[in-house]
Amino acid sequence: GYQQSLAVLEHAKRYRPDLVTKSSIMLGLGETAEEVHQAMRDLRDVGVEIMTFGQYLQPTKRHMKVTRYVEPSEFDEWARAGEALGLHVASGPLVR
Repeated sequence: GYQQSLAVLEHAKRYRPDLVTKSSIMLGLGETAEEVHQAMRDLRDVGVEIMTFGQYLQPTKRHMKVTRYVEPSEFDEWARAGEALGLHVASGPLVR
């Protein structure tokens, strides 16, 4: 789960400090702004340097449905928020 993913990223950085670590968040699945902010802080705190934000797109009808389509301006806001935390960020609907 979430804590295990954070632990793996933290261990990778501790074991290989020269290793660049990256994580991604897909938006449009019902997340709240506070959940996204907390995830960014958690990732930064375990040493992640790069984050990407993209739009979740339902691959087939058997997969989870898109809750909402994120406006381009919101992707820009997430990029600024991540950069304010010291992260390198790529953010946009088709960013993976």
